[in-house]
Amino acid sequence: MEQSDPNRAQAPVTAGNRLTIDLGALSRNWLALDALAGAAEAAAAVKGNAYGIGLVPAVRALSRAGCRTFFVALPDEGLRVRAAAPDATIYILNGLASNLSSMHAEARLRPVIGSTGELDEWAAYRARGGDGNAALHVDTGMNRLGITFAEAQELAADPGLVERLGLTLVMSHLACADTPAHPLNARQLATMQNVRALFPGLPVSLANTAGITLGPDYHFDIARPGIGIYGGPYIEGIAPLETVVTAEARIVQIRNVPAGQTVGYGAAQTLARPSRIAILSTGYADGYHRAAGSTDQRPGAATFLHGRPAPLVGRVSMDLMAIDVTDVPEARRGDWVELFGANMPVAEVAAAAGTISYELLTSLGARYARHYLGDA
Repeated sequence: MEQSDPNRAQAPVTAGNRLTIDLGALSRNWLALDALAGAAEAAAAVKGNAYGIGLVPAVRALSRAGCRTFFVALPDEGLRVRAAAPDATIYILNGLASNLSSMHAEARLRPVIGSTGELDEWAAYRARGGDGNAALHVDTGMNRLGITFAEAQELAADPGLVERLGLTLVMSHLACADTPAHPLNARQLATMQNVRALFPGLPVSLANTAGITLGPDYHFDIARPGIGIYGGPYIEGIAPLETVVTAEARIVQIRNVPAGQTVGYGAAQTLARPSRIAILSTGYADGYHRAAGSTDQRPGAATFLHGRPAPLVGRVSMDLMAIDVTDVPEARRGDWVELFGANMPVAEVAAAAGTISYELLTSLGARYARHYLGDA
């Protein structure tokens, strides 16, 4: 049995799985992207519970590293960031929640206004004496959130609009930045340059993590790195930064299964050889996707223990899954198995499940015992 790593999470015996979250790696990843952003300020996207690692520990670590601006999806997330970083600038990407203008302002949360309805509500609030700040989202080609360029032109014709609405930023979002050669990138950049000309003097934000790597023209004034901070892959052909999250599950049983037998629900996979099968105390209730399982038609994801990969066998169930440890004779009941981390990249596991790293990270369940390396 391999020696226990003193830096690894020491989960209680009551936990079936554990997460080790390296806040030092998180901070170093942000610093690397901040340097790559050049003269632009690097903010941090911490939505989705900071991509599954824990919002408050992530914000505290990033604040210590020098991050001063955070982007979240919802006002509730913004309130939690405000408690962890009292002096931070906080933008709410999903826009102005209906009838909550005063709450945004009182908590110093800046809604990213992306529709004429939101604009009207925010303008009415400001006209009544409200003093909060906001950002303006202009759609440049994603067709998700944001006012149209034509609507932005109409607004820009009002020379007092920026001051009257307390606007501090104009932004958009790249749809295909992870594919550098995609023609939509250049089209969105050109549109955003035109948007900047409409609102001279107003800071501009366009680039996510992948957008930062597209070059200085995409950086504008504020970059918004997300997945790259957390160690996930963010652009074709560029290796991820440092691993931040290691997910592990405990072996609860090992059994010998003859060739020709099946394992798990649906008899999805038939063993081609006599096999040593380890059952792990984790499943889709913990955010490990059911689609990552293995069948006779296609291989699934793999795990890692004792220096070697161990593939999944059969379907992932709610609380359990099986791996083949025939070629890992050291495997024993009670061992911890890496589901993803430095040895088993999260991108590979996500690909086996037909999804992306973002979804796997943000799906991490509440049953993991969480351990933070560095100050949380």
